[in-house]
Amino acid sequence: MNAAFTTGKELQKMDPVFGQLSFDDHEQIVFCNDKDTGLKAIIGIHNSVMGPALGGTRMYNYANEWEALNDVLRLSRGMTYKAAITGLNIGGGKAVIIGDAKTQKTPELMRKFGEFVHSLSGRYITAEDVGMETADMDIVRDVTPYVTGISESRGGSGNPSPVTAYGVYLGMKAAAKQQFGSDVLSGKKVLVQGIGHVGETLVDYLTKEGAIVTIADINEEKLNEVGAKYNAEIFRGEDLYSADVDIYAPCAMGATLNDATVYKIKAKVIAGAANNQLADENVHGAILQERGILYAPDFLINAGGIINVYAELAHYDKAEIMRKTENIYNTTLEIFDFAIANKMTTHHAALTIAQNRINQRKIENSKK
Repeated sequence: MNAAFTTGKELQKMDPVFGQLSFDDHEQIVFCNDKDTGLKAIIGIHNSVMGPALGGTRMYNYANEWEALNDVLRLSRGMTYKAAITGLNIGGGKAVIIGDAKTQKTPELMRKFGEFVHSLSGRYITAEDVGMETADMDIVRDVTPYVTGISESRGGSGNPSPVTAYGVYLGMKAAAKQQFGSDVLSGKKVLVQGIGHVGETLVDYLTKEGAIVTIADINEEKLNEVGAKYNAEIFRGEDLYSADVDIYAPCAMGATLNDATVYKIKAKVIAGAANNQLADENVHGAILQERGILYAPDFLINAGGIINVYAELAHYDKAEIMRKTENIYNTTLEIFDFAIANKMTTHHAALTIAQNRINQRKIENSKK
């Protein structure tokens, strides 16, 4: 073997699954491949103590398979804690499809993916995420019942994005109350990074309350459209992380709080919809705390989506969906108090509370 073939950066991949921090005792990882449709997907089931693993499917043009695997592991783990902290009787899972959703997604590919989901006999229940639409979930539903977020015309709860945005908005208000002494966002400068389905709806809520909103996105056409629609300022600077704002709301991909950005942040509150915002939850969570920046745990405040799709399994109505989502405000404040009382980061506080609920359920299950 040529020693030069393995670089230092590749060493972390020598144990590509079990050796990763993001593996975190996943119960099952399924690799799905279909030559005819071009499907290449990974399904991660992190924890099913609370119930079957529920989590959306993300289609993204990953740079490589390693990046896709790490993403599905991190996302699946996050779903476990998202469900537990929100009080839902459901486990955590996620799926990723490797490819460009705009050019490579076909009905045949989605049906084949649905067949793989069905083969797990309900251990994993899918829903929509980045790169997916409600119509895609309807196609998956043609081949398996193990899918949520289907269209309302088919008895589903529809697009979860508006509910996700509402939960983020309420979590942001709770964080403002903790950090600034008032949950009123009127006059507060808020930078929303990523204006997809959730980000745009969040901009709508903020604008209506009178916040001074700045938006950033890699899609120039979408930026101009949303900027004009809500009279939002478009960020034109070189470094959005050092922008002079009160609140930073990451609503695109994860890990934007990392070694290169965490010391640049000028905002005093971070509250957004993106999953896994902390590249290293221990290191970067601690740095934010030391700098006096209040971080609203992402897997808590972006839980509106899972609350929405879980309604299809628990059979509760729109009013109950909104009631559960509105409770994100109270839970966020409780976590801030718990973090202060126990001298830990807000992220660690949320994880601890979620893990305690899972541990308690494990004890209850063992007695049955």
